[in-house]
Amino acid sequence: MLLSFIAFTLATQTTGLPLPAANPTRSVASPTKLPPANPLAPPNGGDERAVLATVDRLLGGINTRDAAAIGGVLLSSAGATIVTEAGGGPATVHTLTNAELLARFQPGPETFDERVSGPAVEIDGDMAMVWAPYVFRLNGKVHHCGTNHFSLVRENGAWKIASLAWTSRTTGCTE
Repeated sequence: MLLSFIAFTLATQTTGLPLPAANPTRSVASPTKLPPANPLAPPNGGDERAVLATVDRLLGGINTRDAAAIGGVLLSSAGATIVTEAGGGPATVHTLTNAELLARFQPGPETFDERVSGPAVEIDGDMAMVWAPYVFRLNGKVHHCGTNHFSLVRENGAWKIASLAWTSRTTGCTE
């Protein structure tokens, strides 16, 4: 009886809604997906600058392959999600723990250069989000590109990255 009631209730609440897509199409990188960042920014923009400074410190650590610098801007529980888009094939999703993420940035002979452009920053109290297209160069040559997404929280007055995610593709990258 209870199951019949639940089924009837759900049926009436979802009447007219489209069915969820079984295999939604993969999104294409677009700088117009988000509204303009912080349309109601604080008058001095201090929070936005502090959030971006944290992201800049992370990128500085990546570019110098300095795991300690990277770890310094991450919460100890922070992890990462990588969505790799292979040409024409299905995307793969890979998650990394904090330790696995930091292990990727050990000293080595290759030079890393990751740069973001046009970051969108959204802040709500002690929570912030940065969304930005990026290009990653290995030894001075474009290796891959995509979009970075950083989730940050303010802890004891300092912005820390709680999680990061990025897409990675080798086609459509700009020099």
